[in-house]
Amino acid sequence: MKTLKFNKYLLALFLLIVGVNTLFAQDTDFIELEARVIDKDTKDALVFADVLILDTNISTVTNTDGEFLLKVPHTNLDGSIIISHLGYEKKELKISSIMNNEKIALEPAITELDEISISLVTKDARDLVERTLEKKSSLYNNENSVMTAFYRETIKKRRKNASLSEAVVKIHKQPYNNFRTDNIELIKARKNTDYSKLDTLALKLQGGPFSNLYTDIIKYPEFIFTPEDMPKYKFSYGKSTKINNRQIYVVNFKQKEDIGIPLYFGKLYIDAETLALTNAVYSLNVSNRELSSRMYVRKKPRKVDVYPTEAKYRVNYRTTNGKWQYAYSNISLTFKVNWKGKLFNSTYTLNSEMAITDWQIQDTKLAKKRSNLITPSTIISEKASGFSDPRFWGAYNIIEPEKSIESAIKKIQKQLKRT
Repeated sequence: MKTLKFNKYLLALFLLIVGVNTLFAQDTDFIELEARVIDKDTKDALVFADVLILDTNISTVTNTDGEFLLKVPHTNLDGSIIISHLGYEKKELKISSIMNNEKIALEPAITELDEISISLVTKDARDLVERTLEKKSSLYNNENSVMTAFYRETIKKRRKNASLSEAVVKIHKQPYNNFRTDNIELIKARKNTDYSKLDTLALKLQGGPFSNLYTDIIKYPEFIFTPEDMPKYKFSYGKSTKINNRQIYVVNFKQKEDIGIPLYFGKLYIDAETLALTNAVYSLNVSNRELSSRMYVRKKPRKVDVYPTEAKYRVNYRTTNGKWQYAYSNISLTFKVNWKGKLFNSTYTLNSEMAITDWQIQDTKLAKKRSNLITPSTIISEKASGFSDPRFWGAYNIIEPEKSIESAIKKIQKQLKRT
């Protein structure tokens, strides 16, 4: 089944290995803009909000605390930023007017999309999804492009961060109207791991940035909605919403009750005017422990049982000059690890996210023999080194680390110094 291809790139269990690869850079031709995005009414943090410098391709997203850090080139200091979030009115602010650590409030979008509007397109939610998947040649970027992206993966044992890996990569994104797969170059990478928290066995995320790239449902529909699997899903309309002042259809999907194999369930957010997919949030049905385990676990000792208890995915798209393209994705996988003969089990959570922070059209083709190309079987943590230099990223935009991650980095560094 083609759907299984998506998962086989995601995870592997291996004995811990330490790799070394260090790069340092510094650049002062920019300022750092820090702020927090919140709901105007509830004051809650807005997670995964899109932050873009107007009239550029420079962008980032807010973290789980609603915070962002954006490196603004001096040439853009007189410009503006656009902040948008699903279900909220977008906000445009002059960069010069924003104070560091300022709270920026977005107003919830009030929307009413009646059944008549829906019926003008189709009353059949599955038909709407199929039309959306057919739109990739007309609505999405059909030129070769090079995307700069920031990638982060964390591994938690229970609630404590045990391993952190980050990387800047360049994605050689193929046009959406062809079937060629994307390529990824590793530019810079670093990691920290507290081996005392991982026992003798660790979960490692195989695939790294490729895992997140494959959540691009429009480019890679074969990993979730194959023609063979579409009839196995039940599609229905949910309550509509707004993004960037545009009406959005919400389509719920889940596997039919009589289907025994693990499939996905979640929501698709589709632009009401163009039928473009703007966002998707979905999970794998892991109720069949044996089959779902086969989809993820590539290698493990015989005395260990490993199975997923949760597998969640998110992908966001962004539009520029009327064309949509991949912008951000997040994967969260939770596993139970049972050692035979031991009374207690361990719970591990693996989270990876990747955000496009800049991009440009690229006319020339990628040289396949570049030494820093990575593959879908790459384990990023084996190609990275420590967190020692605060100037490491230079002018590259990154996703601001959460408070828990910042705290974990400090604790891990202390642990490594002691050992």
